[in-house]
Amino acid sequence: MADPICRWRNTSIKQVSEFTQVLPHYPMPKNAARALVEKQWHEWDGGNDFFKTPYQLAAQLGLYYEDDTMFYPRFNHVLTIDEARRYIEGWIRRYYVPNPYTGSIRYEGQPIILNSQLYQAALSGESDLNKFFLSRLNIDLGNKDILSNILNNFSDIKVENGMFSIKKEALIGDLTSQNDSGDKKAFFDTFNDIQVNKPNIKTENTSRQIIYYGAPGTGKSHRIKKQLEGVSKENIFRTTFHPDSDYSTFVGAYKPTKAKKPLYGLNGGLTVRLNDGKDDLDEDIITYKFIPQAFLNAYMQAYRKPNENVYLIIEEINRGNCAQIFGDLFQLLDRDEYGVSEYTIKADADLKAFLEDEMGEDNDAIKDGELCLPSNLYIYATMNTSDQSLFPIDSAFKRRWDWEYEPIKYKNTDWLIDIDGLKYRWNDFQKEVNKRILKNIGSEDKMLGDYFVNPPKNIISYNLFRNKILFYLWNDVCKDSDADIFPPTEDFSFSRLYDEDSKLLIISMMDKLGLKHDDGDDEYEDSMFDSDDTNTASIKYSINGGESVQKTYLATELFKVYTSLYPDLSVSEIISNWRNLQGRKPKHLIEDEDGYFTYLEKSKGDRTKNEKRFEPREYKGEKVYLWKGWGDGPNDNISPFMELVNNSDWGIKIERI
Repeated sequence: MADPICRWRNTSIKQVSEFTQVLPHYPMPKNAARALVEKQWHEWDGGNDFFKTPYQLAAQLGLYYEDDTMFYPRFNHVLTIDEARRYIEGWIRRYYVPNPYTGSIRYEGQPIILNSQLYQAALSGESDLNKFFLSRLNIDLGNKDILSNILNNFSDIKVENGMFSIKKEALIGDLTSQNDSGDKKAFFDTFNDIQVNKPNIKTENTSRQIIYYGAPGTGKSHRIKKQLEGVSKENIFRTTFHPDSDYSTFVGAYKPTKAKKPLYGLNGGLTVRLNDGKDDLDEDIITYKFIPQAFLNAYMQAYRKPNENVYLIIEEINRGNCAQIFGDLFQLLDRDEYGVSEYTIKADADLKAFLEDEMGEDNDAIKDGELCLPSNLYIYATMNTSDQSLFPIDSAFKRRWDWEYEPIKYKNTDWLIDIDGLKYRWNDFQKEVNKRILKNIGSEDKMLGDYFVNPPKNIISYNLFRNKILFYLWNDVCKDSDADIFPPTEDFSFSRLYDEDSKLLIISMMDKLGLKHDDGDDEYEDSMFDSDDTNTASIKYSINGGESVQKTYLATELFKVYTSLYPDLSVSEIISNWRNLQGRKPKHLIEDEDGYFTYLEKSKGDRTKNEKRFEPREYKGEKVYLWKGWGDGPNDNISPFMELVNNSDWGIKIERI
């Protein structure tokens, strides 16, 4: 089978950005460049040999090429996520096969430009991906999943279950490349005209001011953090608004600072140190200096680096008086279709003098004494809709922002609440409480978000539960209305949660909410394995559109698909990657021989029965043991595990059929 795209990993925007962190940013002698790449790859990836497999994908992406003596990188800086997106969307529309890095394809004709050929074929009524490659390149298509992922994410083509179609209308260019399929320099030059920085070109995403809002703990800040992965820290500026925030703490102002001045003697001359007779003595003084704050620092950075995106992050934007904090900067928030301020404002004398000293009088940052937001300056903010005693945001200010709601996802399925040894699932508590809040208060703003707390080792301690979660529910949710959450006693008050019988009160509260405690991992998995729900016996699953499989052998089938996608990984690396999936999954999802026999020794009950909980499999001369005890109904752990895998970067999708 032949692979049009390297099968090392699923290509992603983040991967493109990460490659530019590893590759040098200027041409270097080949041997020196390879040594540098290997060093940086080891630090980033943990030891895999870059020039064994990853290099092939980086080269296919046109990120570098080598001749006999020199190494030539594509970029002279680390790509931001936005830049990487623009590059890969341009790359897929120029990428052709065969090329110097598709050694498995034996085809002597002119290389085909993949996106254009597929688009033209779809217009003509073709739809079978395998037949397409057989008719065009006379190859039996391999690596279909990775190829489909790239096409679905970045091209004009959609692929489902091996069938392709047009995803969106587009103008297509040449169907074939005139390059020699083995010419590395020509292949590299194919992507020279892709513009990753477009400060003066209108783009589809013109949103440069976004407020992410939602209930507390929904992950608004986390969402911004994920969006900015790959962005240099020097291009990210943060501030948090609070009731005392004002223009000077946001933009800048003159402040007293410590300085030194020469110390003069009685005769008016400079005094000198006694140790060597040369160094002048000085004394500390207090003087005034203009000190820039978050906004101005981000503003100057955007002008200093016009080819890079700069981000100003405002946390808790509605906890400050926005009208007072932004002042006349408010007018700059009106952006044109290219992301530049439609209206400039005159800088006051202090700000003008400071910017001219820092940036130069002719710099666009203070051209004609005026301020203007550049297209590469993005402002993102977060807002908790449940916060009290806040400054209202007027409608004129709101209109200048895009608003994105961050919903509650109930994703932390493996978190537990520990009430003096009794463990309840956070997910169950969160869902039930939120249901009652919505029913009795009629507002989603007071609900508990997924990250309302961030407990160590996913265990919410008794004190954390009382002091943060229950205090919030008592003080902010139930203070003015009854959400029907707390223990059903007439004389209940919050202080009783700290009495000697507080544990019993909490248990009665959990009983009232209809929650059952979890007795432990091994026992829970035993009940899963023993489950015999005939209503779900017919349910099957598929992985990446493959053949259906019963739940008992889901891990086994997953192992087959995973190892086909990542054939270079060792058994220990596979086990480590599976265990590092953060979320609810079987405790013994995958084991090596040591882990398997340790489980048998420590487990209770019949050994033969415990042995049947695993499906043994040989791989690369080693044995692995894959869990078979998936549960149903209230013990369902397939659904959260499917979500974990589908949201990972494995390039694997599990579906219930």
